[in-house]
Amino acid sequence: MRDEVKTTCPYCGVGCGLIISPTRDGWAAGGDPDHPANLGRICSKGAALIDTVMAEQAHDFRLTEPEVDGAKVGWDTAIDETARRLRDTIAQHGRKSVAFYVSGQLLTEDYYVANKLIKGFIGSPHIDTNSRLCMASTVVGHKRAFGADVVPGCYEDLEIADLVILTGSNLAWCHPVLNQRLRAAREKHGTKIVVIDPRKTASCDIADLHLPIKPGSDVALFNGLLAWLDQTGNTDLRYIARHVTGYEHAVAEARADCPDIETTAKKCGLDTHEVADELGSGLGKLETFFNWFATFERTVTVFSQGVNQSSSGSDKVNSILNCHLATGRVGKPGSGPFSVTGQPNAMGGREVGGLANQLAAHMDPNNPLDVDRVRRFWRSDCLEPGEGYKAVDMFRAIETGEIRAVWIMGTNPAVSLPDTNRVRLALSRCPLVIVSDVVSDTDTLRHAHIKLPAAGWAEKSGTVTNSERRISRQRPFRKPPGLAKPDWWIMSEVAKAMGYVRAFKYRDPSDIFAEHAALSEFENDGLRAFDIGMWRKAKKSSYDAMTPFQWPASRHDQPDGGAKRLYGNGIFTTSNGRARMLAVQHTTPLAQASTDFPLIANSGRYRDQWHTMTRTGTAARLSAHRPEPLLEVHPADASLYGLKHDGIARITSQHGTALMRVLVTDAQSPGQVFMPMHWNDVFSANGGIGRLLPPNVDPLSGQPESKHVPVALTPFEPRWQGLLFSKKPVDLSGLPYWVRATGPGSMIYEIAGDKPVLFKSLLPVSPHDDHGHIIEYNDTQKGIHRFARLEDNRLTGALFIGRDRPALGRDWVSNLFATDAIAPDERNALLAGRMPAAGALNDRLICSCFSVGLAAITQAISQQNAVTATDIGRLLQAGTGCGSCLPEIKEILDDLLPRAAE
Repeated sequence: MRDEVKTTCPYCGVGCGLIISPTRDGWAAGGDPDHPANLGRICSKGAALIDTVMAEQAHDFRLTEPEVDGAKVGWDTAIDETARRLRDTIAQHGRKSVAFYVSGQLLTEDYYVANKLIKGFIGSPHIDTNSRLCMASTVVGHKRAFGADVVPGCYEDLEIADLVILTGSNLAWCHPVLNQRLRAAREKHGTKIVVIDPRKTASCDIADLHLPIKPGSDVALFNGLLAWLDQTGNTDLRYIARHVTGYEHAVAEARADCPDIETTAKKCGLDTHEVADELGSGLGKLETFFNWFATFERTVTVFSQGVNQSSSGSDKVNSILNCHLATGRVGKPGSGPFSVTGQPNAMGGREVGGLANQLAAHMDPNNPLDVDRVRRFWRSDCLEPGEGYKAVDMFRAIETGEIRAVWIMGTNPAVSLPDTNRVRLALSRCPLVIVSDVVSDTDTLRHAHIKLPAAGWAEKSGTVTNSERRISRQRPFRKPPGLAKPDWWIMSEVAKAMGYVRAFKYRDPSDIFAEHAALSEFENDGLRAFDIGMWRKAKKSSYDAMTPFQWPASRHDQPDGGAKRLYGNGIFTTSNGRARMLAVQHTTPLAQASTDFPLIANSGRYRDQWHTMTRTGTAARLSAHRPEPLLEVHPADASLYGLKHDGIARITSQHGTALMRVLVTDAQSPGQVFMPMHWNDVFSANGGIGRLLPPNVDPLSGQPESKHVPVALTPFEPRWQGLLFSKKPVDLSGLPYWVRATGPGSMIYEIAGDKPVLFKSLLPVSPHDDHGHIIEYNDTQKGIHRFARLEDNRLTGALFIGRDRPALGRDWVSNLFATDAIAPDERNALLAGRMPAAGALNDRLICSCFSVGLAAITQAISQQNAVTATDIGRLLQAGTGCGSCLPEIKEILDDLLPRAAE
């Protein structure tokens, strides 16, 4: 496959179109200027996609052969054994003893087959997805308010709005291309931007107003806004009378909850967490926000995981929707609530019923008519009404033995679910764990009895649906390595081996998509907004040539192939056609700070990493921005708990512990800390936050609370710290602290210990040790030790130990591993611990798109008279790609320019 290929990015829910072009050495990825989601724009992760594909190949990270009980087998054996063990489990323990746990990384066609197999033919309702951790509360909120799980707006609304509110959304880092579009709109039209977030995030760079509300107080904020809108006559009573029910009850509850601005400010913590500025006190900022919401008719509220990942996430969503319904701002150009999803196909999974409380085609498992409809369409004898177990409850049922077999696809619950110690215990007790994955080593795969090699992003064909309901094709541009196969094929073959041949005779993903489309319009009475019936009889050629389109795309009323917005006419997908406002009340999060756990930890993403790093962790330029998980702590708390910037902290919650390096920053409010979500046992000793998270969930959505974790902090005092370089992964299981990052020529380990260690033993063991030797330097009195393993003058391992963290050029050392032989001055430099050039000192990467580090930016400021981010972009290109690094560039300018003037 050497032609140019148009496909879709596999990261966040923006769903950017990509063009993969062949090169002499492989491929190059660029933004597709014709794709409506990104119009050619791309972020740092998307720009590095080929890096990750090549790294998987170069470092042998892929799972390429099926394995059963640790033995490599062929597909015939793997399929027969999987089918046999599932049949035996059902025969002995019943249909509901089997569960699937799937992923927003699956394509819609994969998702559809999984849902059909488990619910329609195995006869178990127990399928859930890692989207439960992402968007489940939004699903509940949408269905309660609109009657269906519908995002009514589109990305264009961000560009034509007069006011954009980002609440619980660090758009700059989590959805960078949307942030680019919003930044451009602000520069062109003067769009007002409000950021509502306990932290000062990178998104605040373009904000006119930042409200650092108390964690968990979102309902109070929007209830206060609703009460104020009603009191000041800023609601649309005509719209409400025609199109909305529940207004009086919702307003009455909001007034009881937050009767005035003062009460709202107090509940949101703005009277104590804000300082005076040009807008006045925290109360002044709140009143400014309320006035802006009333003044600007074209208002879009963007919300994401900061709202959803809560024990009251569903009510938070409805509190936002209430304010938009009360002002008639739903589905109109430049106006509406806008949920942005975290995964590339979270919405596609919702369309096919991938959640435990959904049926395919937006039908309801609790509605006997819907169940009968799907049963007849699938010709299924065992589809039963009722919901399955949601994610947290599913793994509890695995732990107790109620569920005896689980098939996990494309996700890593041993890291991503809360209270992961119990999740791992559950997996260790489960008699049958089947895992389909792309990579050969994850925390979850270590528990698998059967491992099935799945095709990856570069090799899969199918569709995904982005946050604006736009369906796009994902197309392969290379063949799967080894025996890897698409997920839909694996499941279909297992289904046939279980005896369900007629229902799973798919030849191609186009067959599955056509069936999915046919079900979407089957007996659709108009109350199901999801309808892509125009594709029900699409041939493979049409499917392969598909251009992006939005649903609904009915063959009856959407000849243009999709609708930009829904509900703009005021007609909703409820039984009476009217939207519902709900009375919601502010409640405190289930887990609260205490004497033992006095701080509240928030969690979230890093700019250049993705989920549990199985893909992004393999790319050097994506590892360089944040090579370690950093615990962000306010200076006052750092002082109070004895923590030092760049030191290491032990984080303890009621459920577990973690170790992280400390970043002291006033971007955090006192009493709060921030932890990144990505690290796991493959990339760190104790950097995973899943062990810390409580299993508290929203009672309606089942979504875990990941943004409000009571913790305690104590300093971890290492006896020594070091840097270890190796071409291959090293077993460091005896060390309390290690973090693995990918360098340009080797793996780079930050290590630390509180006990004596035979340091030389940490060097990677060479398979050709007879041909190699170790050179070393030791100063025992100062605690300095340096080692390098050489084979025929080629560097195969290096280790630097000191009482403090070694300060040397990580990339410089890592690049030496790619050379055939190191020069004498390089050998001397390794032992001296001093790099040949000053520029080789550890250089923190700032711009991933163009690989520009702190040293280059500093030099541009000091020697080339750069005084603005525009100057930096002109001189170095930094900040001219996805733009996610612009806030950091501005911080560097702010830090250095006053000194330059002195």
